[in-house]
Amino acid sequence: MRSYNKKFVYFICLVSAMGGLLFGYDWVVIGGAKPFYELYFDIADVPAMQGLAMSVALLGCLIGAMVAGMMADRYGRKPLLIISAFIFLSSAYATGAFSVFSWFLAARFLGGIGIGIASGLSPMYIAEVAPSEIRGKLVSCNQFAVIFGMLVVYFVNYMIKDGMTEEVLVSEGWRKMFVSEAYPAAVFGILLFFVPKTPRYLVMEGNDSKALYVLERINGPEKAKKIFADIKSVTAEKTEKLFTYGVAVIVIGILLSVFQQAIGINAVLYYAPRIFEKIGGGGDGMMQTVIMGIVNITFTLVAIFTVEKLGRKPLLIIGSIGMAIGALGTAACDEFHVSGMIAVLCIIVYSAAFMMSWGPITWVLIAEIFPNTIRGKAVAIAVAFQWIFNYLVSSTFPAMYEVSPFFAYSLYGAICLIAAFFVWKWVPETKGKTLEEMNQLWLSRKGK
Repeated sequence: MRSYNKKFVYFICLVSAMGGLLFGYDWVVIGGAKPFYELYFDIADVPAMQGLAMSVALLGCLIGAMVAGMMADRYGRKPLLIISAFIFLSSAYATGAFSVFSWFLAARFLGGIGIGIASGLSPMYIAEVAPSEIRGKLVSCNQFAVIFGMLVVYFVNYMIKDGMTEEVLVSEGWRKMFVSEAYPAAVFGILLFFVPKTPRYLVMEGNDSKALYVLERINGPEKAKKIFADIKSVTAEKTEKLFTYGVAVIVIGILLSVFQQAIGINAVLYYAPRIFEKIGGGGDGMMQTVIMGIVNITFTLVAIFTVEKLGRKPLLIIGSIGMAIGALGTAACDEFHVSGMIAVLCIIVYSAAFMMSWGPITWVLIAEIFPNTIRGKAVAIAVAFQWIFNYLVSSTFPAMYEVSPFFAYSLYGAICLIAAFFVWKWVPETKGKTLEEMNQLWLSRKGK
């Protein structure tokens, strides 16, 4: 029997998930604009400048994730999400407005900071307000929003390009692509003023009456009192030292982030058109990329509707094995010169398995496993490692792929199997547990 205010819970969580949508939107919008701003800035034949334009946002992501996470424990989740909305809005307009390449880079860097803030704080906010029985489902919705934002951009860029000559696209079309992000960013910023601070943070800053009020709106008076007492029992201070609950919780959080990237999914997502064109399968690479986007959304929905039934660990282990099958199948196709639909299907299996497991569930666990008083700092470190390994994987893949696609995909397949073992052996199951129960779990593991 449901014991929470469904409308209120879903509203505040969906508002927060818009940070994920903007994360996906900002990350992908540059792909459609790339051929045209390169001609505008006269860098079409300058690979170093092309790479800088594409990667400068990554540095912003790293800095945004680190700074936001550290500040989240001091100033709260909601204020920083509002700042991220303002950053997304400013970056969208600035990227489309600047006519000097250095200022264009600065605007992309600013957008990266927005991504870094939203990538960690949106799932954290959802985890801290969602009832324990649906927390995994709602945090997974953030990943759905990321994938949905990516897919929306494909169609927005297409509609902007439709009917424009190349001359117009070079002069102003690419600007409209970047500026289009301003609209969802503005909506995100406005709606954030209508959501509360998380009750966990309100308790940490000593605002008990407000925390209890928010809990009552979410859970009803009776359950709110119990949750409030649980929060108070484990929240003696606003913040605590990072290793108060031991080293293991931090290491496991970091390794979850590392494995999410090391299994190689972003190499596939970033270079999908190129991969599909090489292995064939009918149609062009871009069309198959759009199809894969639809598959990704479908299997993210699978995660959303199964995470509370199956649990976090089983989904990660199943997904790891599925990805290993897809990656090793792709490697075998290369080794034995198998092209066409079989090779395409292996890639789809690889991507689909990720979307029902490591894509959303990593964020669920990162938002859940850390104790309240270190969550901001710990999430910041975990997310920072995500962006570092995102860069390492995406920057090394082209060279590995050119030398030996068999080696590249065999390596990712092997890492998937290692990831499955890591989850089975060391990652705790958080299904059905309150965030406060996680505090006790890590204290008991530490021997207190």
